[in-house]
Amino acid sequence: MLTMTENARTAVRTLTERAGLPDETGGLRIAEQEAGGFELALVAAPVPGDDVVAESGARVYVDPLTSQTLSDQRLDVEPTGAGSSFTLTPQ
Repeated sequence: MLTMTENARTAVRTLTERAGLPDETGGLRIAEQEAGGFELALVAAPVPGDDVVAESGARVYVDPLTSQTLSDQRLDVEPTGAGSSFTLTPQ
């Protein structure tokens, strides 16, 4: 199952708080795009069937089809010239 680094947990919590999403259900949703890559979106709640990765108050919802692709990955955040970016690395 997808895991998160401490940096990713902090970023997800911060983003959901700034977006004014519900404390109990707000999170980041990841879904694989047909053209490749992943779509990340802040959401108020998971879509029925989503897998839930919850750690230290941060919630990431993963589309069921995407969950298998990300099962051995770790979500992290790395600084970039324009701020920061979510990254995936093998566990």
